[in-house]
This record gives sequence, C-alpha cells and structure tokens, in this order.
Amino acid sequence: MEEISMYLDEAIELMDKAIKHTGLEFNKIRAGKATPSMVDGITVDYYGVPTPLNQAATVNTTDARTLIIRPFEKKLINDIERAIINSDLGLSPQSDGEVVRLVIPPLNEERRRSLVKQVKNEGEAGKVSIRSIRKETNEELRKLLKDGASEDDIKKAEEKVQALTDSHIIKVDQMIGEKEKEIMTV
Repeated sequence: MEEISMYLDEAIELMDKAIKHTGLEFNKIRAGKATPSMVDGITVDYYGVPTPLNQAATVNTTDARTLIIRPFEKKLINDIERAIINSDLGLSPQSDGEVVRLVIPPLNEERRRSLVKQVKNEGEAGKVSIRSIRKETNEELRKLLKDGASEDDIKKAEEKVQALTDSHIIKVDQMIGEKEKEIMTV
C-alpha cells in the first residue's frame, strides 16, 4: 500500500508540473498586452555565455503596449536587440542607447485566431503530457501486482489516477478558455 501511495503522490506532483509548464507556455503567447514574461524564452550572449534576458537586464512595462528592457551593462543593448529580432516574438526593438523598447502592436483578427490556435496546441501538449503520466503511473502500479499487491488495491489506485487525470485535464481546458477569452477580447 505504501508503494501505491508513493506512485499516486508522484503522479500528482508530475501532473501539477505539467499544468504549471502549460501556464508558462501560455504566458509566452502575447495577447496584445505587454508583459515581462513575453521575453522569458530569450537568451542573450553575456560574456560568451547564453544568459536568459531577465538575468542580464530588468524588464518592465510602462503601459499596456510597451515593454522596457534596461540592460545591466549598456554594451549589451546591441546583443539584446539582436536576440529579440532573432526570436519568434515578431517585434522590432527600438533603442535609445540606454534602454530597449518593444512596442506591442494591437492584434488584428487574423493574428488573434492564430494565437488561439497556438494556445489550443500548447493546451493539447499539456493534456498529452498528463495522459502520459497516467499511462506511466498505471504501468508502475501493474508491476506491483507481480510483487504481491492485491488486485483490488491496484484497481482503486488506477481509479484514483484516472480521477487525477480528469481533474488536471479540466484545469488545462479552463486555462485554454481563459487565455482564448483574453486573446479574443478587443
């Protein structure tokens, strides 16, 4: 029984991580509003070491459509601009020698629909991850049968794993709905 609860706890932890990861991926999808998390995936060459942008500069918003990136060292401005241009953000950085500005254009209908499709794809990836955790956990539970665990205990544990899976899938669906609403709101 102790091993069963260990596998269930591990499944919960992994599914929670999958939800958290999906949320982080959603944060990278811009909904027409400037947020510092938009640049989370960007790395800049800092003394020859690829460094996350938020560790080489402060990233703030001045208003709903402008992101200000203030590097810790002015000589990084060109590297930051290059990293943003090479990223998949699709934004043109503007620099005044002190800071890099990213102006987020308002989204048109076509771009909104494209972002919603991207959100649904990320959400589906999160669901696939949760389902694979279910599959792996159930396989581990079935191995316990060979080690002498009772069939009833394994069956109950599998039902709990399915309930966990269902609740986490519902959470992902809610996150998709919220992000879709955020994107489609003009």
